[in-house]
Amino acid sequence: MMPEIDGYGVLEELSSNETTKHIPFIFLSAKTEHKEIRRGMDLGADDYLTKPFEEENLISAVESRLAKSELLGRMIKEGTLKPEVSDQEMRTLNELKNFFDDSGELSNFGQGNTIYQEGSRSNTIYLILKGVVKCHTMDEDGKELITSLYRADDFLGFTSFMNNIPYQESATAIENTELASISKKDLKTILEKNHTISLELMELLTNDITEIKAQLLQMAYSSVRKKTAQTLLQFAEIMNKKTEDPIKISRNDLASVAGIATESLIRTLSGFKKEGLIDIEGRNIRIKELKALQYVN
Repeated sequence: MMPEIDGYGVLEELSSNETTKHIPFIFLSAKTEHKEIRRGMDLGADDYLTKPFEEENLISAVESRLAKSELLGRMIKEGTLKPEVSDQEMRTLNELKNFFDDSGELSNFGQGNTIYQEGSRSNTIYLILKGVVKCHTMDEDGKELITSLYRADDFLGFTSFMNNIPYQESATAIENTELASISKKDLKTILEKNHTISLELMELLTNDITEIKAQLLQMAYSSVRKKTAQTLLQFAEIMNKKTEDPIKISRNDLASVAGIATESLIRTLSGFKKEGLIDIEGRNIRIKELKALQYVN
């Protein structure tokens, strides 16, 4: 949306110049639609961050891309990685996502539909093309615990590549969802042939583990008010909701992610409404004071 030339044009110019084509490129854009993100990735971008964004996320993306660039440069110098690859090979994680999109088996799940169940055979890896998915399991008391949330352009369904272990959690569509899938066996073959993608995927899964640890710490040590506030913000981010857009989500799902009783969550939401932080209309919750909600203790 820049004047004279847009971000896609800037990337094309840099990519066609021999002295700049190896520089990592990150989009930072207000365009959040899946097709816009995929277009940027198709052109060869290394990452695509959407506004609003957290400063630490941008810094982390820059640092990781520079580190990867330096690592690949060393591998090329040492002769352990070829600087050029054939057209049949995949060079980036984004090209892998394009392979899912182009060659994977497409499937659609309505809101509340189960994608896979805990204990079933884990033979498939998914890429979310549209929608939001929750992964969840049951604790010893039979209470549902949401372990993670995934949105468009996220992978879903990873388990061990070495052992045919079953899924360790269930996956359910929170809203109408479209998926592209390939077999775990096919993905393993791709990763064995494309080591740079393996490095990117390892980094992606490491980031997922870090986020899950942060969520567990929040559940363990934060106050009920802070857990509720952070969970509202998390759902708003995952579902790509602007401040003025309502979040339509069940109270049970909110409580499960926050790690608190549903009754406690409902009381806390009522308190937030009285304080003017949110509006509640049936199942819909609209955030009114984003900054204030971020600093709730």
